[in-house]
Amino acid sequence: MPKVKVKKPAAADLLLWYDKHRRVLPWRALPHVKANPYHVWLSEIMLQQTTVAAVIPYFNKFIKRWPDVEALAAASLDDIMRMWAGLGYYRRARMLHQCAQIIVAYYKSQFPSDIKTLLKLPGFGPYTAAAVATIAFDQRANVIDGNVERVMARIHTIKTPLPAAKPKLRSAAEKLLPDTRYGDYAQALMDLGATICTPRNPKCDLCPWQNFCQAYAEGIVDDLPRKLKPTAKPIRYATAFVVFNPDRHILIRQRPDTGLLGGMMEIPTSDWVEGHQPTAKQIASAAPIKTTWKELPTIETHVFSHFELRVSIRIGHTKRAKAGIWVSPDNLKNEALPSLMHKIARAGLKGLE
Repeated sequence: MPKVKVKKPAAADLLLWYDKHRRVLPWRALPHVKANPYHVWLSEIMLQQTTVAAVIPYFNKFIKRWPDVEALAAASLDDIMRMWAGLGYYRRARMLHQCAQIIVAYYKSQFPSDIKTLLKLPGFGPYTAAAVATIAFDQRANVIDGNVERVMARIHTIKTPLPAAKPKLRSAAEKLLPDTRYGDYAQALMDLGATICTPRNPKCDLCPWQNFCQAYAEGIVDDLPRKLKPTAKPIRYATAFVVFNPDRHILIRQRPDTGLLGGMMEIPTSDWVEGHQPTAKQIASAAPIKTTWKELPTIETHVFSHFELRVSIRIGHTKRAKAGIWVSPDNLKNEALPSLMHKIARAGLKGLE
């Protein structure tokens, strides 16, 4: 069967669709309104490896607390980490604070508009620099996220599996850039991938580029983009120590500034050991206090981007501890605790019952 040929997609068709069907997002400027660079930047940092639905409440909280870059720069890192808790990838929050301080101190609180300068700022990689430049300042930029990759793979029937296909996908997207409305076009592509050209059950009948889609013409939309089978994540093991005082308050402490979950608060844990459970000696040396420990049958599992963590839990009691702070269970939500630590705390409280 000969390959069906379709015409090159037109940016104008996509922009016409976007003008009618654009998503309403709290960081997105209304039609004919100039974008707020602070909002664009904050949202793009939050959206890295995180869904729109998860980001919206965090974005709204941040904007209410710190309405501009000067306010964010003046905030304490501890307060920012508390507000960020639960959003994951905590290094982003540290870089966010550093970047805000640099913008205020060296750029008179004005975000640079060019990609080369943006790339010099903390937290900016090629995607974030391109996204801020084009969405906030309407600069011509090739903005490639997962949604855009999927659209390009289907439009051009690029069958090379990801991630090897990325250069081809980038090149294909570059050739479709319009001569105007760069920011709207970038957001239109993202919206198309997020709402129409979805990973599963794409709504091809509603797509403004249906007649230009090679994969649709060939009936292989569901087969693209192709991805290499992910390798199994390595497993790490740890023991967590949930310590209670006579008031049933829980002992928490701050993690080192560098490394995974840097600067966040935590329930004390042993080292995270890959491939096997921590040894009895490692567990004993990691215990934050001397007491008789009760080991719970619960194993908490948490999946990070590059590994899976399995945590066994022990609970103990003391009147005082040399390091850390005591927090009531009801106030744990006000601390910069990652979601993993909330799970461990809940398991520890259940172990008291």
